Amino acid sequence: MKWNHKTYPLTIAEKDVYKTSRKPGIISQFFPNLSFYINLLWVVLYSNLKTKFKLYNRYNWTASSIALFKALERVGVKFEITGMDNFSKLDGSVVFVGNHMSTLETVIMPTIIQPVKSVVYVIKKQLADYPLFGPVGKARHPIMVGRENPREDLKLVIEDGSSRLQEGRSIIIFPQKTRSEVLEVSTFNSLGIKLAKKNNAYVVPVAIMSNAWTIGKKIKELGKLDTTKIVRFAFGKPMKVENSGTEEHQKVINFIKEKFTEWNCSDLIKE
Repeated sequence: MKWNHKTYPLTIAEKDVYKTSRKPGIISQFFPNLSFYINLLWVVLYSNLKTKFKLYNRYNWTASSIALFKALERVGVKFEITGMDNFSKLDGSVVFVGNHMSTLETVIMPTIIQPVKSVVYVIKKQLADYPLFGPVGKARHPIMVGRENPREDLKLVIEDGSSRLQEGRSIIIFPQKTRSEVLEVSTFNSLGIKLAKKNNAYVVPVAIMSNAWTIGKKIKELGKLDTTKIVRFAFGKPMKVENSGTEEHQKVINFIKEKFTEWNCSDLIKE
């Protein structure tokens, strides 16, 4: 990974579908967790250093994400990403609304989206205070919410999110309260739908199956890798929000549920 990238090192959204083809490294496949977390520590510390020099721009952010994407593939994690034409060929800003299963999507989605659409996250304020991930999290113009007062969060997401969309940035939002290995439909709020409606932006639903990176018992971000599980991202067709947005909200949920069923993971759906 270079000190200062001037271009995007990889653009996988040039095609509609991506599937991992490389074989894992000989040593890495036997020690996947050790190998990957050494890479993760190096990438995060290196990226934190760049933030101090105000170099953690869109290219270097994407480069760090790609480095972790490749590190996961090297240790045997396989990716299957579909529906990328649904946003890469779309004009204008997008609100991506998806389920939140693990840390994996947080570090990998810039690899998928950023080279074709400038994007920011809606994140919890606490993440910005983490000594390891905080500096890089704050450097990329996130919208930070407390997730304790839904009314305040809605106001903040609408105000800050509208500013980001008007700047030409797209937004990734995970409506669930926290990461969960199951799709808890009852906790799936409509913040993303309301934001898109306010700004007449497209909503692109995202179904995510990332339980290959488990939730850590002591530190949520540092769970074990399960290389027997395929990581899947599916991007749905874009939609504009009409009327109250209730219909579009349900369409997002239905899309994710359909993908879980297609992936033989319907047991992970909790109504």
